[in-house]
Amino acid sequence: MLRFKFIDRIPASFRNKYFLTIIIFLIWIILLDSNNLISRFRDMRELRRLKTDREYYMNKIEEDRRKLLELKTDNDNLEKFAREQYRMKKPDEDLYIVMTPREDRKHSRRLN
Repeated sequence: MLRFKFIDRIPASFRNKYFLTIIIFLIWIILLDSNNLISRFRDMRELRRLKTDREYYMNKIEEDRRKLLELKTDNDNLEKFAREQYRMKKPDEDLYIVMTPREDRKHSRRLN
């Protein structure tokens, strides 16, 4: 008798077998399935991030190809690159390096 009183308190729409089936199906799809909606949204977000990373790296590769072509074809650019990146100088020149505080900290960490 107690069991039937509990069931009688539940509204009729919630006791409907179709409604219960739909609720169980939604819980299954949203939470329990291996391809549930939560993991799908997480995977879609990861895919978007990877696509933007891919775009960034493709642009970076193209930029580096252009720089490499410039270095291979023009000696003036090659000399400029060597002076800026590797701090090369001619024997009769003095070289002064001006660094920002951030670069200075990075350089001192590398030495230690």
